[in-house]
Amino acid sequence: MTTGTILDTILEHKRVEVARHKREVPLAEMEARAKATPPPLNFSGALWGDTVRLIAEVKKASPSRGVMAEHYDPVGLSTFYAENGAAAISVLTEADHFQGSLEHLAAVKAAVSLPVLRKDFLYDPYQLVEARAWGADAALLIVAMLEPSLLSELMAAAQSVWVQPLVEVHNEAELEAALKANAEIIGINHRNLKTFNVDTSLSLRLRPLIPQGRVIVAESGIHSADDVRPLKAAGINAILVGEALVTARDTATKVRELASV
Repeated sequence: MTTGTILDTILEHKRVEVARHKREVPLAEMEARAKATPPPLNFSGALWGDTVRLIAEVKKASPSRGVMAEHYDPVGLSTFYAENGAAAISVLTEADHFQGSLEHLAAVKAAVSLPVLRKDFLYDPYQLVEARAWGADAALLIVAMLEPSLLSELMAAAQSVWVQPLVEVHNEAELEAALKANAEIIGINHRNLKTFNVDTSLSLRLRPLIPQGRVIVAESGIHSADDVRPLKAAGINAILVGEALVTARDTATKVRELASV
């Protein structure tokens, strides 16, 4: 499946990486590692509450901003996030464009007692088993890069290893696909993957189309409590924030601000 966006380039690199990982650790061995991992934490449960819950992201770089943290310390950041009110932690594990790694995921999981999301570009069931083996409680699935049948296959793979999928959409058509796949946790990404422009009103437009009982996460372009308030009023359960935290002069204050709306 081609998207006409940066996802196509990322996937070229990802296919090489996944093939290498399969050679290094065959599926049967990875499944054994996943089974030996302690039971996962309840990611969706952590996102319910009277306030908009903060999924605080650790990431060093992004295609739209380049390197954001020269002295990147994922464990230190995640610990800081947890101490100041984050409900969950998102860890970038994509190497080529975000300079992340599975080692970062494992280190963060060992350092905090919050649910941890593997944020990457997942297209192969092996990657869901891998996510659990490295400690992830949840994993991102991006509808824009997945045919409906593959999305359903990946959700089943996630369920088989007790990883909760955060299913990300960018428009009405993708939302429809997510709902048809019975996604429990739906992420609405405000960033246009072709232009990198951000439109935070997207959550407000898509929210009425989502049935009650789903967990809804707003993603991208959220920098302050003022950005969160209209999302809360619309019924958004949680926000996923990376850039505003990684680049903040006072990270603790910024986490408390975003976690208190």
